[in-house]
Amino acid sequence: MKNYKNLMAEILNRAVCLSALMIVLLAGSAMAQEETTPVPGNVGTGITGLYNGPFPSETQKELVGPYLLLKAGIVSEANSEITLPLYEGKLKDGRKVWYVLTDTSDEGNARALGLNYSAKLAYADGGKAVRTARIDKGNLVFDSGTVDFSPVMSLTPGAPQAFPPKAFQPGSMGDKDYSPLVRIVNAGGHIYNAPIIAFNVTADKISFPNGNVDHKILHDKVVRIDPAKSQVTFKLIAGFSFGRPVMYLSFDSNNPLAATLEESTLAPGLDDIKVGGDDGAFSAVERLFVFTNGPTGKGNPQRQGLNSAITDGGGPLNIFGGVPTIAGDYSPMWDLNLWTWTDAALKNHYDARMIEEFSILRLVQEGHLVGPDAKNKQYGSTGIIVNCPVVKRLL
Repeated sequence: MKNYKNLMAEILNRAVCLSALMIVLLAGSAMAQEETTPVPGNVGTGITGLYNGPFPSETQKELVGPYLLLKAGIVSEANSEITLPLYEGKLKDGRKVWYVLTDTSDEGNARALGLNYSAKLAYADGGKAVRTARIDKGNLVFDSGTVDFSPVMSLTPGAPQAFPPKAFQPGSMGDKDYSPLVRIVNAGGHIYNAPIIAFNVTADKISFPNGNVDHKILHDKVVRIDPAKSQVTFKLIAGFSFGRPVMYLSFDSNNPLAATLEESTLAPGLDDIKVGGDDGAFSAVERLFVFTNGPTGKGNPQRQGLNSAITDGGGPLNIFGGVPTIAGDYSPMWDLNLWTWTDAALKNHYDARMIEEFSILRLVQEGHLVGPDAKNKQYGSTGIIVNCPVVKRLL
């Protein structure tokens, strides 16, 4: 009886901790979005917002102003959500595969389907980084790759700093062959970003049109799903690209810790994508800049980084390299560059919020930002890849 009571107490304690963590993570997405959403142009003037002219992007998309990149979706900025078409495919053994499409190396079909165009995805095709599939009667039949969504995501903050965490567990795990990238062999050999969001379940089991999603059978970023209407809604994350606020999705990573922090799927196949090349020829990746020890404190306008994300309940406010309409070398496969402010930089209060790539590189060059390794402080790629399609540019 004593062992039974101890077991029930442990189960209850874990459930309470997980509920608290999910509340913090969901609140953090809204908090981060509020921090990066542009304020009305009439602030500090004697006129109403009605007098402000349209953003230049409403005339020409390449100019500044709000611009929807992933046109396949419907975005709710107020809720930090996007609703995308839901696709039903299958493995060649018949098991169901539920997935979405976000990016492709096919420029024409990117325009036709409202996806992000990424020429760089063509260079990802090596090893297990790209699976193969065939179109059969209008949908995809995949040759390999499965995902187990039954694990319960968990994260225990470290001490005295929250990052790195003491313990962590991703909420979904791909098998050794899983990658979100797929080459369609009987349709020109183009590559698509097609992350799996549910696997080997029927439509009635994943129908949650009003929320209260069962994340033991669905991706942790899903907030609503309606197979009858072929649509699924995801939580968005806020970040920056060259000084402009952006909204993005996060689906997969090749690293268990990154997959946990991003509420995404562990995708071992992504290990076969070469990192460290960024803007060089035949690179499949773009750089993503992430701080470990940026400013903290909920309500602090300078807060940023993984310590803040874990302790303050806000997003990490990561900085992206090129995104569509800002640069031509966009890729949803982001090569994670992890940064740490030096003790001297912290002492001199240099640790302000960073929002664009070249300011960061300058601080690295001057020695104020270093890699997180205690023995080797050299800055560079961590080898971690995160699959984060960019959805919307807010400025």
